[in-house]
Amino acid sequence: MDKLRLNKVLAEVLGVSRREADDAIAAGHVTVNQKPARLGQRVDFSDEVCYNGKIVPLQAQHLYIALNKPAGYVCSRRRQGDTPTIYEILPEKYQNLKTVGRLDKDSSGLILLTNDGDFAFQMTHPKFIKTKIYEVELDRALEPLHQQMIADFGIDLSDGKSQLGLERIDDSRERWRVTMHEGRNRQIRRTFAAVGYGVTKLHRTEFGKYRLDGLAEGTAIEIQK
Repeated sequence: MDKLRLNKVLAEVLGVSRREADDAIAAGHVTVNQKPARLGQRVDFSDEVCYNGKIVPLQAQHLYIALNKPAGYVCSRRRQGDTPTIYEILPEKYQNLKTVGRLDKDSSGLILLTNDGDFAFQMTHPKFIKTKIYEVELDRALEPLHQQMIADFGIDLSDGKSQLGLERIDDSRERWRVTMHEGRNRQIRRTFAAVGYGVTKLHRTEFGKYRLDGLAEGTAIEIQK
C-alpha cells in the first residue's frame, strides 16, 4: 500500500488546511513513532502519529453534509468583523469539516462540507464540470437584450467570459433560475453588474447531484457521497 502524506492525514483528521498542517509539523507539534515529524514525510497504518501528544487516527471517517446556509453568514472559520460564520450554526460534531467551495455572505442556500479532500477536489475543480443552480432576484426587470447577452453570448469579465443559463421563474422579469458550470468568485453578481443590474437575492438550490429538497434554513444533514 502507498504511504500517506502526513500533511494530508492531519488536514483531514484535524479539519485544517495542508499549509496549517505543515506549520504544525514545522513547529514541532507532530511526532511519528515518538520522533519529531518532518515536512514532506509519509506514513502508513503501522506508524503512530501524535499531535500535541495525542494519537491521530491515520484515516478519518469521511463525512459529507449539506447545509442550507442563511444569508448573513460567511463560509470561513473566523468571523469577519461582526459577521458570524456558518460554523456557529453547525453542530459540534461537524466543526472539523471544510466547505466545498463557498457562498458569499449575502448569498444563501446549499453548501456542502466534508473532511474528504478528494471529494472536495472532484466537486470544485473545473475539469469535473459540476452544474450549479441558483434562484436569483434582480433590482429591476431584465431587458431582453441583456438576457440574450448573458445567456447566448456571454459577458466579458476581468477573469474571462461568463455565460449563464437563464430561465424565468415566473412572469416577473426580476426572478430567474440561473444555471452555471463554473465557480468563480461572485461570478453571478459580477455578470449582472456588468450590464447594470444588482442582485438582491441569490439562493443556491443544486450543486451537482445534490439538492436542498426542502432542507430548512440553517439546518445541516448528512448525505451520501
